[in-house]
Amino acid sequence: MAKITAALIYEEGESQAALVEDLLQSSAVAEVLLLTTKEPNYQTSRLKTRWLQLDSFLGAGIAPLISATTTDYLLLILPGQAVRLGARAIERFLQTAEDTGAALVYADFKDQANDALNDHPLIAYQLGSLRDSFDFGSVLLLSKTAAEKALAKHGAIDERLKFGGLYDLRLKLSLDAEILRIPEPLYTRIPTDTRASGEKQFDYVDPRQRAYQSEMEDVASAHLQRLGAYLYPEFYSCPSSKDEFLNKASVIIPVRNRERTIRDAVISALSQATTFPFNVIVVDNHSTDQTTDILAELAHQDPRLIHLQPRRHDLGIGGCWNEAVFSMQCGEYAVQLDSDDLYKDEQTLAKIIATFEEGHYAMVIGSYTIVNFELQEIPPGVIDHAEWTRDNGRNNALRINGLGAPRAFYTPLLRQMGLPNTSYGEDYATALRISRHYEIGRIYESIYYARRWEGNSDAALPIATANRYDAYKDHLRSVEMKARINMNFM
Repeated sequence: MAKITAALIYEEGESQAALVEDLLQSSAVAEVLLLTTKEPNYQTSRLKTRWLQLDSFLGAGIAPLISATTTDYLLLILPGQAVRLGARAIERFLQTAEDTGAALVYADFKDQANDALNDHPLIAYQLGSLRDSFDFGSVLLLSKTAAEKALAKHGAIDERLKFGGLYDLRLKLSLDAEILRIPEPLYTRIPTDTRASGEKQFDYVDPRQRAYQSEMEDVASAHLQRLGAYLYPEFYSCPSSKDEFLNKASVIIPVRNRERTIRDAVISALSQATTFPFNVIVVDNHSTDQTTDILAELAHQDPRLIHLQPRRHDLGIGGCWNEAVFSMQCGEYAVQLDSDDLYKDEQTLAKIIATFEEGHYAMVIGSYTIVNFELQEIPPGVIDHAEWTRDNGRNNALRINGLGAPRAFYTPLLRQMGLPNTSYGEDYATALRISRHYEIGRIYESIYYARRWEGNSDAALPIATANRYDAYKDHLRSVEMKARINMNFM
């Protein structure tokens, strides 16, 4: 007996016609719903096809779509990409869902580009996969029974949602049921967004998406409340310290093989105009180009430059930060500067330290401008994380993939925690940990230049690397959410 209703937004064209034909040929598919936002001007003559008018497919429209489903499962073909189903793909989706009882099933796929097919693996879903940007691919199989139970138990989809209906449903499903990945390529997708990873990573702070982001924040916050991981705006006081510091601040620069940029970064740091003493600690992670020689020359010229070379050979960026932070030379505040980047002007460090002392914060995060190597602003321009609020910033931090730059820390507290010895997400992990108890101060004016060039480590990540990074940040969120749940129920 057919157990699946398939649904997709109606578009004219050969690729969709072929997809509909594949769906209709499957004995597992009872009906194909052609979704439209307007009244259709003709009746479909195809057997097993039906029009369904919805205002918003991914928003509140997901609720009437579930109601219109007359079978056990709903197969969703998400908009935005052309899809071609693989051999017996629908049957494989259904078999997996029935065997496991999963509420939502998604699968790997293949990308077709330049007359070539390339595997596109996805990552497993976990507690911390609550970001709305989690990549499920383009095909989802949803259990109608599980969806109805989730909505009955955790609340109906808000009719006002324009973007977050499916997101809300997915989060509610995850509370009591399994969201399962099939690690097999079950379909082929022709991408329409061919930007490199370095271009896509700032989509969530695009001001043009503010309404979208605000809605998603509300949905995520409600999920954290249901889960018991939500934190109200009540903060610990920043602890005092018995440590003695020779300097008020230290600019921390981890580096490996950046002969083209390191001189500019160090000079930018040493050029800061302050009323307090500071130094610059560069942790040279066994560079094999001219970086070491450049740093030795600069350190000879200015004793405020501390050139550290760790004995260990297994350090990531976080490990290099630990070398600096736990050194005797580190100041009371540790302030980030990446070896590719520059402070915007000579007042950056002073503004950061003033913010610390005005708010007694445990951490301060600024705003930055994306520029090219000639310091010309390039899209998306200023990244200010204006979505951050004192009331909900640390909750929304669990939904998004980053908190901004430059990042600065109160050293005595950072020494209690340390940073993960990784080269991706180490700062995010630390910010989440700090925000669990302490308030983070924000500077919304741009005080930092993030230079984008072909040497950036995140300029164009391979899929395997991007997946590893995403899975790691999901892991960090999982750990933090469990910690917050435990704290709330102590």
